[in-house]
Amino acid sequence: MLHPPKYTVRRFQPTDAPSFYAAVRESIDDLTYWMPWCSKEYALSDAQAWMETTRDMWATGAEYPMGIFDANTGEVVGGTGVNHINRAYRIGNIGYWVSSRHTGQGVARFAAHQAAVHGFKELGLTRLEIVVLTHNKASQRVAERIGAKFECEARNRVYFQGAPHNAFVYSLLPDDLK
Repeated sequence: MLHPPKYTVRRFQPTDAPSFYAAVRESIDDLTYWMPWCSKEYALSDAQAWMETTRDMWATGAEYPMGIFDANTGEVVGGTGVNHINRAYRIGNIGYWVSSRHTGQGVARFAAHQAAVHGFKELGLTRLEIVVLTHNKASQRVAERIGAKFECEARNRVYFQGAPHNAFVYSLLPDDLK
């Protein structure tokens, strides 16, 4: 017997702002290290502005940010999406984050897989990359577990905390998805 999924991935709606804010605030110590958009002063108004920004990104086709939601409660447990899209070459990038109390439960793996499905099936992309700082072991595991192939360590690939850093580049093709 199949079990219903514990999580869903979908576009953000304006009404998701309070739940998004709560997920960020509960994870603030972890997120401020990894995410340049997050600071100790993160406020509900920032979450509301993000909901508007995501709507605009979808409308222009610039990026496709999505929320990760608990399927039972509807609460936001993280974010994912497809960004850095190059339509001429039909490639993009997948990113993801999960609130602190939901890490280690397969949420990022589920969300990254869903973002990849969206990139391939809905956007018609033929290659997706996951670019991971060399010391971000958790994100490396997520990339590997969804079938992404390690390609290289790219020098100065990510600008992180005010300086360039090397990053591992993983790629996904439609047939790679597990």
